[in-house]
Amino acid sequence: MLTHPTVGLILAGGRSRRLGGRDKTFLDLAGRPLIAHVIARLAPQVDMLAINSNAPPEAFAAFGLPVIADRKPGQLGPLAGIHAGLDAWPESPMITVAVDLPFLPHDLVARLQRAGGACRYASDGATHALALWWQPGQAAAVGEFLDRGGRSVRDWLGVYGTAVRFDRPTDNDLFLNINTEEDLRRAAQRLPSTTEPRS
Repeated sequence: MLTHPTVGLILAGGRSRRLGGRDKTFLDLAGRPLIAHVIARLAPQVDMLAINSNAPPEAFAAFGLPVIADRKPGQLGPLAGIHAGLDAWPESPMITVAVDLPFLPHDLVARLQRAGGACRYASDGATHALALWWQPGQAAAVGEFLDRGGRSVRDWLGVYGTAVRFDRPTDNDLFLNINTEEDLRRAAQRLPSTTEPRS
């Protein structure tokens, strides 16, 4: 039976106003760009990795990964990047993660896979992380949502998503996303304890 590869898509398309408009992707965290930490966490959990960005692909040449731009015109946010990935690999299951989540759990994909639902997301019960699992065949639904004016990931998940609880003590740092200089400092402080080899 033919099986399709599990794809990991890193959403690296945005700039943060709270970081002076800088591209989060290349922020320095413990001597490496932020995206390098996400790649290191996600790569062992999937069959292939790709990056979503509307920036010139050569900006990511050092990482040796395919780069896909949004299919929809305009700056429509992370759902447009997700749509591009789902459209590019329509027959593959996919995990989409934001580039500002350097502490993805080592078992993120396995735990999302075990749950039910066409779109599953990591939640601690109060908030969600932009770490979403997609069953194949979801591109059209996301595209239609965007065409109707939908932009918010939260709104999408409220209707179509299935929450998967990530509330173990070791999951706490999953919900630390880098939006401010203070977040970056906190991440640097936590990094030594969150990158210990797995037992």
